[in-house]
Formats: sequence, C-alpha cells, structure tokens
Amino acid sequence: MRSVFLALATLTTFGSFTPVRAQEGASASPAVGTARMLWEPMIGYITAAAEELPESTWAYRPTPEVRSFGQLIGHVAGAQYLICAAALGDPPRNEDDIEKTRKTKVELVTALKASTQYCTRAYAQTDQAARGKTKLFGGERTRLFALGLNATHDAEHYGNIVTYLRINKIVPPSSRRQ
Repeated sequence: MRSVFLALATLTTFGSFTPVRAQEGASASPAVGTARMLWEPMIGYITAAAEELPESTWAYRPTPEVRSFGQLIGHVAGAQYLICAAALGDPPRNEDDIEKTRKTKVELVTALKASTQYCTRAYAQTDQAARGKTKLFGGERTRLFALGLNATHDAEHYGNIVTYLRINKIVPPSSRRQ
C-alpha cells in the first residue's frame, strides 16, 4: 500500500511539469494524460491476458487463499467501476458485484471491457475537473488521485496475472516481442 501512495504522490506532485506537457503535445491536461499513460498499457495487458487464457484455466488459483483467475478479472472490472465512478463524481458502485455474479469467460471479459469503456470517460476529463474533490474509501480525495489509484491497482493485479500466466506456461502480453 505504501508503494501505491508513493506512486500517487509522484503523479500528483509532478503531473504538471513541462516534460510531461511536451509528451502530451498540445494537451491542456498533462496530469490526467500522465495517469492515462500509466493506465492504458496495464488494462490492455489485463484484457489481452483475459482474452487469451483458455476458459479451462479460469478456475485456477496458485494457492487456496487467493482468487481464481476468473475472480481476479471480476475484481479488476468491479474495482475499475468503483474507482472510476469516484473519478467521475458518479455514485459509487459495488466493487464485488461482477466478481460474485459473473462466472464464464465471456461474461467476465465483457464486464472487463465495459468497465474499461467506463473508465475511458474518467481518463478523458481535464486537469481542472480532476482537481475536484470526490469521496473514495471513506475519505475525501481529488479525482486525479482516483485516476492514479485505478492505474496503480490495475498494475498491481497485472503482476498477479503474470504469475497465473507463467504457471500455466503462457508468456504474458507485456513480455512478448512487439
């Protein structure tokens, strides 16, 4: 959790520096653009892994105490809805709904893609809008914090997914030659 807050502090502190502005070109929202640049590859890798892993392995879990691969995908989708709702100022959603109600690969991949589309709206807001306050996990945060948290959360769980893939002898999307 400490690394999550360090990453978010770095994002919010350095999010408006000129080098980022140069990377974003004419973007008027370099802080949100930076958060989006951190999030897009992670959710892309997660989606690719979800699409590629055979459904026969979706019940796999490395140890009995952790989520199955399918539950992990459901968790990511649900968390994206919860966190991006905060980033948009929308009413909060129940994070566990997808993980507990969707069981098949088709249902879970569809839910993951839908949550990603929803989050795309959050990552399209301006820096000015992202400075607005929102409620998240019982505290008041900026919307930009929520965007950074979502990117960090997805990266954390992509790390879990890499383990699931490697144990099942599948090369993770991020490790493949481009």
